[in-house]
Amino acid sequence: MIIRSTLGALALLTAARASQPSAPSPLAAPLRDLPWGQLNFLHTTDTHGWHAGHLLEPSFSADWGDYISFAQHLRAKADDEGVDILLIDTGDRIEGNGLYDASDPKGKYTGDIFKEQDIDIICSGNHELYKQNSSENEYLVTVPNFQGNYLASNLDIFDPESGERVPLSQRYKKFTTKNQGIRVLAFGFLFDFTGNSNNTVVQPVADTIREKWFQEAIRDREVDLFLVTGHVGLRSKEYANIFKAIRDVQWDTPIQFFGGHTHIRDYAKYDAKAYALESGRYMETIGFMSIKGLNTGGKDKSWSETSPSVRSSPTFARRYIDNNLFSFYHHSSLNSTNFPTQHGRNVSNMISSARKALKLDARFGCSPSDLWTNRAPYPSKKSIFTWLQESVLPETMSDPNRGDISRLVLINTGAIRFDIFEGPFTTDTTFTISPFTSTFRFLKDVPFSAASRLLSLLNNGGPVFAHVSSNLQSEMLAPPEQMIIHQDIIAEPTIDYSATTQQILLADKPDLTPGYTTKDDAGTDGDDTLHSAISFYRVPNCIEVRVVFPTSSDSPKRPISNANTHLEKETADPETVDVVFVDFIQPWVLLALQYLGQSYESGDTGVYMPGRDLTSVIEEWVKGNWEGDC
Repeated sequence: MIIRSTLGALALLTAARASQPSAPSPLAAPLRDLPWGQLNFLHTTDTHGWHAGHLLEPSFSADWGDYISFAQHLRAKADDEGVDILLIDTGDRIEGNGLYDASDPKGKYTGDIFKEQDIDIICSGNHELYKQNSSENEYLVTVPNFQGNYLASNLDIFDPESGERVPLSQRYKKFTTKNQGIRVLAFGFLFDFTGNSNNTVVQPVADTIREKWFQEAIRDREVDLFLVTGHVGLRSKEYANIFKAIRDVQWDTPIQFFGGHTHIRDYAKYDAKAYALESGRYMETIGFMSIKGLNTGGKDKSWSETSPSVRSSPTFARRYIDNNLFSFYHHSSLNSTNFPTQHGRNVSNMISSARKALKLDARFGCSPSDLWTNRAPYPSKKSIFTWLQESVLPETMSDPNRGDISRLVLINTGAIRFDIFEGPFTTDTTFTISPFTSTFRFLKDVPFSAASRLLSLLNNGGPVFAHVSSNLQSEMLAPPEQMIIHQDIIAEPTIDYSATTQQILLADKPDLTPGYTTKDDAGTDGDDTLHSAISFYRVPNCIEVRVVFPTSSDSPKRPISNANTHLEKETADPETVDVVFVDFIQPWVLLALQYLGQSYESGDTGVYMPGRDLTSVIEEWVKGNWEGDC
C-alpha cells in the first residue's frame, strides 16, 4: 500500500475550500488510496442533519453538495473502468444539527437537500421513528423520493389516511449491476427498536427472518451477492441472526453488510465471504467498500481481472474517507477547478440558503474553551458534563412554582450529542449539542433516602432494568459509541513509523493532525487519512445536580452548587426532594424508584418548567454568561 502526500496535491490545498462559506479549509495530510474492486460502494450513516459539513473542523468540512460531486466523479470512473459502484445510506438522517432541527416544521429544508444524492439503497434509522410527524414524513416524502431504492424489511406504518398497517416501503430488492452484471439481492433492516411512536411497528429481526417472504428470497439461487443494509450495529444479535439465516441455506454466496447506529467506524468479518462496514457519524466519514472476485451471473462476460478460480474466493477491502475536499480531490484525481459539478454546486447553494434563512450563524456568545463529550475525562474542567453539572443546571433548573424546594436533577449523557469548541457559540451550536425536544418532568416530594440512590442505580444497575424489560437497556442512556467502546482509549503521544512497511512519500515524518485512528477486524490501515490518535473516555449514563439543599451544622454535610449564590456550601440532607429529569429517562427513573421501594407511575409525574427543554436551558445560560465577541 502506498500512502501519498505529493507536492502536487499540496499545491492544490490553498484552493481546497469547502463549499460552505464559513467552513475551514482542509489540512494537508498523508493519504491512503482507495482499494477499487469489481463492485464498489460509498456509504453514509447517522448523518443527523450535518449536511452542511463541520464548520469548525477542517477534517470534516465538505458538505452534501461536495459529496454529490464526489459520487458523480467516482461513478464516471467506475463506468470508464467497466466496474460498478453503489451508494448506500443506513438511516438516522435527522435530529442533531440546526439545518434539520431549527426549522418549523423540522426538516423543512433537509428533505429536499438529501434527495439530490443518487442513492441506490436506503433504509430508516431509529431517529426517523421517535415522533409521529417524522415517521409520517419518512413514509410520505423520503420513501417516494427514493422510490424503488428504499427498503424496509422489518418496519411497518399505519397509513395516515387509511389507518391500515402497511410496510413503510418494499421489503427487499433484486437487481443486476449495469457494468459487471452482478446479481444482487438487497434488504434494509432496523435493529429491534422499541422507542418508536405508536404509528409505526418495528418487527423483531428474529421474527422477520422466519417469515415466508424472507425464507423464499434467501433461497434464490440466481444471486451473486446478498446485500444486507440496516441501521444495525455490526456486532449485534440482529446481524448475527440474519447472517446465520442466510448461511443456513446459502453457505457459499458472498454477503456484504452495511450498518449504523453506534456512531463508529467499524469493519467486521463474519466469515471468509461475509463482511460488514459501518461509516461513523455526523458526515465525518464517507465509507468506501470494494469486492473483487464476484460471479457475474447477469452477464456472460466476467470482469477481466478475475478468473473462475478467483471468483470463488472473493476479496473484500474497506476505506474510511475523511469528509473533506482534500480527500475528495485526491481520490477523484481532480482539483478545485474541475472537481465541483454543477449539481454539487447547486446543492451547496441550497444548504447555504437554508442556513441563512434559519440564521444558524447567529451568535449567542463565545465559548472560552473546548468542552468535550468523550475526549476529556469526566469529571474534569474540559468535560461538557462537568460544565453542565457545575454551571448550567444549578443556575437554570428552577420552576417558578417550586423554586424554593430542594431538587435533584438528572439528565442522561446521551442527551448531549456533540462537543463545544472554543469560539463562537451559535444557533447551530445549540442544536448540535442538544437537538432533542425532550421536556423536563418531575416527581414531587420523593423521600431523599430513595432519591439519593437513583444516580448509582441508573449508572450501575443495568441488570435491574434489563431483567424487567428488554426495552430498558441502560446503554441507551449514554452516548451511542459506548455501546461498542467498553473501556477508555488513551491516545499514545506519537506514532512509530519504523514499525510499518507501508511506504510514505514524504521527505520527513509528517506532523499529523488529530483524528480517527481506527482499529477493526482487518487491522489499522482502514482510515484514508493518517492522523495522530485522539483519546476516548467513557462517561456515566447519567449525571446529577442537587439544587437548593438546606444547610445545617448538625447534619451530614456534602458540598453542593447552590443556584442562588453560585457558591459551594455545606449541605444537609432534606427529608424530601423534587426529582427532576429529562422526559426520555422517565421509564428508567420510575423503575429505579420501584426497585428502591417507592410506588410511582407515569401519572404521578408533572411538567417541570413548562415550555422549556434542555436546548433552551443551555441557550439561556450561554446568553447570560458567555457574552462578548470572539
